[in-house]
Amino acid sequence: MAVDQGAGSKLPGLLVSLGKNESTKTLLKVIILAIIAAAAVASRLFSVIRFESIIHEFDPWFNFRATKYLVANGFYQFWDWFDDRTWHPLGRVTGGTLYPGLMVTSGVIYHLLRFLTVPVDIRNICVLLAPAFSGLTAYAAYLLTNEMTTSSSAGLLAAAFMGITPGYISRSVAGSYDNEAIAIFLLVFTFYLWIKALKLGSMLWGALCALFYGYMVASWGGYAFITCLVPLHAFVLICMGRFSMRLYVAYTTWYALGTLASMQIPFVGFLPVRTSEHMPALGIFGFLQLVAFLEYVRSAVPSRQFQTFLYVGLGGIFGVGLLGLVGLTAGGYIAPWSGRFYSLWDTGYAKIHIPIIASVSEHQPTAWPAFFFDLNLLIWLFPAGVYMCFQRLEDEHVFIIVYALFGSYFAGVMVRLMLTLTPVVCVAAAIAASQLLDTYLQYKSPEVVESKEEESTDGTAKKASKQGSLRSASQPVVGIYNVLSKAFIAGAMTLFLLIFVQHCTWVTSNAYSSPSVVLASRMPDGSQHIIDDYREAYQWLRQNTKEDAKIMSWWDYGYQIGGMADRPTLVDNNTWNNTHIATVGKAMSSREEVAYPIMRQHEVDYVLVVFGGLLGYSGDDINKFLWMVRIAEGIWPDEVKERDFFTPRGEYKVDADASETMKNSLMYKMSYHNYATLFPPGQAQDRVRGARLPDQSPVLNSLEEAYTSENWIIRIYKVKDLDNVGRDHAAAASFERGHKKKKAIKKRGPRVLRAE
Repeated sequence: MAVDQGAGSKLPGLLVSLGKNESTKTLLKVIILAIIAAAAVASRLFSVIRFESIIHEFDPWFNFRATKYLVANGFYQFWDWFDDRTWHPLGRVTGGTLYPGLMVTSGVIYHLLRFLTVPVDIRNICVLLAPAFSGLTAYAAYLLTNEMTTSSSAGLLAAAFMGITPGYISRSVAGSYDNEAIAIFLLVFTFYLWIKALKLGSMLWGALCALFYGYMVASWGGYAFITCLVPLHAFVLICMGRFSMRLYVAYTTWYALGTLASMQIPFVGFLPVRTSEHMPALGIFGFLQLVAFLEYVRSAVPSRQFQTFLYVGLGGIFGVGLLGLVGLTAGGYIAPWSGRFYSLWDTGYAKIHIPIIASVSEHQPTAWPAFFFDLNLLIWLFPAGVYMCFQRLEDEHVFIIVYALFGSYFAGVMVRLMLTLTPVVCVAAAIAASQLLDTYLQYKSPEVVESKEEESTDGTAKKASKQGSLRSASQPVVGIYNVLSKAFIAGAMTLFLLIFVQHCTWVTSNAYSSPSVVLASRMPDGSQHIIDDYREAYQWLRQNTKEDAKIMSWWDYGYQIGGMADRPTLVDNNTWNNTHIATVGKAMSSREEVAYPIMRQHEVDYVLVVFGGLLGYSGDDINKFLWMVRIAEGIWPDEVKERDFFTPRGEYKVDADASETMKNSLMYKMSYHNYATLFPPGQAQDRVRGARLPDQSPVLNSLEEAYTSENWIIRIYKVKDLDNVGRDHAAAASFERGHKKKKAIKKRGPRVLRAE
């Protein structure tokens, strides 16, 4: 037999050429991923460029304060930290009531940079941590997508989508130092490790998955999404008849090591074995042991005996397990479902039973426009990508389908959970887009083989190939694969992607890059005007009050007061004590005669309220006031009644038609105290609620105005001593008698504000 010497001599050269091509592709992928990571970081820096390097929102201020404590005092002091400057007079066991992953991550980076002699301030690390991790999240999306398809372009598209999608940017801009800053990366990477462990049946990958799951537990309460989704994936695979030793090894390793890792966090402790939210994971773990045992028995027992054993064994074990779960729950060993969980299935549950949960804006159901605002083009590609997963339906594709189904539901019932939906949308959309681009951007058109019949050995005819099946060589396809179609699809996809990038950039720069403590408005000439009332007021508190002065405000501002003003507060954003928050709500919604003893009992020195009536700032306390009433009514239903704050026609008003209960409430008086003096007689107006106000401003007896910010957004009142309160009550009564005689009072001229 002759050997083709020419072909043999060409083989080494062909291998070298293939190796060079692979090296070139790898290099290009690395460069593209680096560019995507840079774009992800750059798109989150608008807030720093337009304003300054500052911590945003409310929760990040506590995280920043805790991180400074960790860096200054060390890990063990942080672990045992009791904060006596919050929740006065109760205090807070801070080290045991938070997820420390975010603070520890920042502390490790800080000490590492210091070790490398890089001079850096901990504030800058906290501000830039979320943008830095967004680049890692994009890479994690690339790895996860590569496990779903053989197309390398799909992973790169998923990374690009993840890097700039507003649904993720909303909680990861510079300064957004919240738990989600690192948690979304951990979420996506843990899912990648789970898929890798499942495909390989490897204990090593399962252990890595458990390690990052433990990191996730230490970083964000949303770890429950992983705790429920991975068991659900395993259960679906078992129901599809896909039980395998790969699944058994991966899940058993993940659950055993992951549960042990999660229990090392003091805030979590024994919750994985004592709460209903964790029971599905434990149940699937036990179910897998049972299925594996039955598989072993089936290999050793005849089929008829095995069938009897199966029915009796499964029925008995299921009954015992169910009775045990019910008994442990009834006995108090296993806690029932939490209110936050119930609110995911019944959107009206929290408003009725736990109003403090319903009062948070990000816990509201998601409006339809929010999906298009945060996902744009991806919302159309998302269903197509899920459909393509159905076409192949391997174990990893089942995971994407399950994730897409439940992620879509949860994102629909709670605005905040758009975060958990965004990764699977990016992955599925990338699969669909890459399939489309890979098909229409080929230089050669796909080719089809005509069907033909061949005679088989037994004389019957059978088809050699299906009509329309694609082959590398045969008759070229015309029609949808011609040059015109390719140009049209390529041009349309390019246009859509450019519009998507433009939309993401616009949303990021305008909607998600403005810190809540610094407001911006436009002057008539188009120039930007900065409204810095929050920091102005907090700085006044820091400089003009005693270090132990207690500040009463609604819980929304507790973390900011503690972080910027460095003063003790009664309540803050931790919301762990509903009764304490209801006490503040009762004081705000009651008459002065009722509110003053409450404030004295809690040693309150100053009361802070947010009022936006002058500038039209809608996020003020009058708009939040009904939630204060509802929370207080939940504890004192006989003393505080929501209906008393409405007019006889059931309207919520602040003008002359407002109810007497509303006018006499402490919140109303503090908000509108001396407000009418800013306007000419008869023209006092609340610009948020579009209401014309009475000429006579409310009179305060137990408090005195201590500070009002430049644009009247923050108003601070000092609680008077008992002697002064008595004198002012007598003066107020005398004033009222004089007012009835004169029928008028002298008014001060309007104050000119720079904001106008």
